[in-house]
Amino acid sequence: MHLYVATSNPGKLRDFAAAAIPGMTIEPLPGLADLPIPEENGDTFAENAIAKATAYSLHAPGQVVVADDSGLEVDALGGAPGVRSARFADDRTFTTRANLGADQRNNLCLLDALASTREGDRTARYRCVLAAARDGHVLATGEGTVEGEVLAYGRGNSGFGYDPLFLLPEEGLTMGEISPAEKLKYSHRGRALRDLLSKVQA
Repeated sequence: MHLYVATSNPGKLRDFAAAAIPGMTIEPLPGLADLPIPEENGDTFAENAIAKATAYSLHAPGQVVVADDSGLEVDALGGAPGVRSARFADDRTFTTRANLGADQRNNLCLLDALASTREGDRTARYRCVLAAARDGHVLATGEGTVEGEVLAYGRGNSGFGYDPLFLLPEEGLTMGEISPAEKLKYSHRGRALRDLLSKVQA
């Protein structure tokens, strides 16, 4: 089986490659940078993943194209930032004195939103939904999650997004502290891909 993945993010591609089954090849969708970006205005991860997969599959006739939508859900925030994880700071018009990158701003914004929430009440999860499509038609979707907690301060420089704040209780380490090899065990994208493949093959 051959899959094209609609991402150029090296971290995501590593997660997907690690979850591939024998005989499967996974590659970034050719020419992705030159294609129009589908709108991600859905209320759920599934809606956004499906919108991207169906749109991008039209640019690879006859091929299976996979797209994901993923983010962090914090229980104390009613599931936010959720589908708006990458735009959390912008949505809340959160500003800092320093000129920071998007990940740093989002992390600081999350800490600000949880400032009055006690440790132990900061349960959260990373969630990923993958959609596979061919020629504009959805074939299947898959979902993966990893449960954890949000710390009051960041730890570790590995990973991206909210990884420095996301604690894996069973490890006592954040996603930003564990090695890439260890992270693969907890990859919500890897789990979503395995779920998706079980349905596509069926």
